[in-house]
Amino acid sequence: MEKSLTSSPGANPKASSGVNAHSKMYIPSLDGIRTIAFLIVFLSHAGLAKVFPGSFGVTIFFFLSGYLITTLLRLEYDRYENIDLKFFYLRRILRIWPSFYLVLGLGAGLTLLELLPGKIIPAAFIAQFLHYTNYYGIFFGGGMAAGSWVYWSLAVEEHFYLLFPLFYLLLRKLRITPRMQMLIFWGLCLAVLLWRCVLFYGFSVSEGRILCSTDTRVDSILFGCALAVSGNPILDTQDYSNKLWKYFFLPLGIIVILLTCLSRSFEFRQTIRFTIQGIALYPIFITAIRFPNWGFFTVLNLKWVRFVGILSYSLYLVHYSVLFLIWKYFPQLDKVFQAGIGLLISFTLAYLIYQFIEFPFGRLRKKFSRA
Repeated sequence: MEKSLTSSPGANPKASSGVNAHSKMYIPSLDGIRTIAFLIVFLSHAGLAKVFPGSFGVTIFFFLSGYLITTLLRLEYDRYENIDLKFFYLRRILRIWPSFYLVLGLGAGLTLLELLPGKIIPAAFIAQFLHYTNYYGIFFGGGMAAGSWVYWSLAVEEHFYLLFPLFYLLLRKLRITPRMQMLIFWGLCLAVLLWRCVLFYGFSVSEGRILCSTDTRVDSILFGCALAVSGNPILDTQDYSNKLWKYFFLPLGIIVILLTCLSRSFEFRQTIRFTIQGIALYPIFITAIRFPNWGFFTVLNLKWVRFVGILSYSLYLVHYSVLFLIWKYFPQLDKVFQAGIGLLISFTLAYLIYQFIEFPFGRLRKKFSRA
């Protein structure tokens, strides 16, 4: 995901839509939210899936990605009355591909050397290389490096952002109002929900088919896109009072999220859960961004918490494979120690990737921003 809107906390969080699309405008709390999302995913994979559902961590990543990238596109169009699609795709490639292909190659190499459990099947590796991991895994099964199945979520995003900038540009060229854009995105979210219901009730598809397919999970990104175009907490005026957001909408959103995570109904998980979570994330994101120095949100903006969020992409890429290594070579250790060692190694690898891959390519990416 692109991060062009994050910089020093000194920037004005209420900048108007006339701000340069790729200037250093700080959006409070986003890196902290990334940290929370990654920790949910990590703890789920480390053995606490019943307490920390990893799918919800991915849902947060999806929502955040949709919100952030659509905000960037909105700012660019507001300033230039156009979107440079070539630059968008180049920035996307430079953000996602270098670290991804490095980790993909390392995972495959370690598997071929039998240092990682599993077996590499060429067709599976090609699926990962070409970003259709999710559909290959659903319909054909394994053959991937241990821990690399998490790339399914990256495939969902790659599919979405291949088409979404074109669709958003069309909406802007047609002068569709922000509110109508939001309603269109919500309508698409409703269509995805109905499609999930058709698949579940009409075709009895597998859990993985609904959990990991682009056509059944894209609504989690679209909810973030909808927030970006209308009622954007960083660009638009605020509806309702501060107290109402802090003491009613925010607690309501948290309670709803907790209830969706506590529900053990298979039918609920396969159909409406992602929709309810997407809606419940609205007040959480809005209040986290508008009130970064209030309550728990101050924790999200601690320097070290934000830095973990900056590393979250690389952490996501490596963490599950690292856990498989720990489980293979240290099976005698307590699960808590296994998770702790896995987290430490993951942070070390993610930091190295950030220093030698993400940071240099990030500087190159800036050359394709419209200054």
